[in-house]
Amino acid sequence: MPFSLRQATEPRRHGVRLVRAIVISVLLLCAPLAAQQPQPQQQDEFVPVSQLPAQDQLPAAPLLVSAYAFVWLALFAYLVSVGRRLSYVQREVTRLESDMKRGTRG
Repeated sequence: MPFSLRQATEPRRHGVRLVRAIVISVLLLCAPLAAQQPQPQQQDEFVPVSQLPAQDQLPAAPLLVSAYAFVWLALFAYLVSVGRRLSYVQREVTRLESDMKRGTRG
């Protein structure tokens, strides 16, 4: 079996690919650690929400309720739509069955 240059470079290619995969894996695993923000100071005692500054309160509560209401309404509309289509298909099947019994085509 003759020796070729390709056979000689195959192990090096696999080694280079392995090193690249290891470097990329390490970078991907370490990137979130480097991106973390420092932890804010902990409070020592309980503070009611009404006494918190405006930026620490939950200003998105109305948006959250609106989003849930929208999702429920969309789900209800979808179910009504599916129900109407199913009833139409059921009427069509019933009509076709009666036409088959009479021997006519619609």
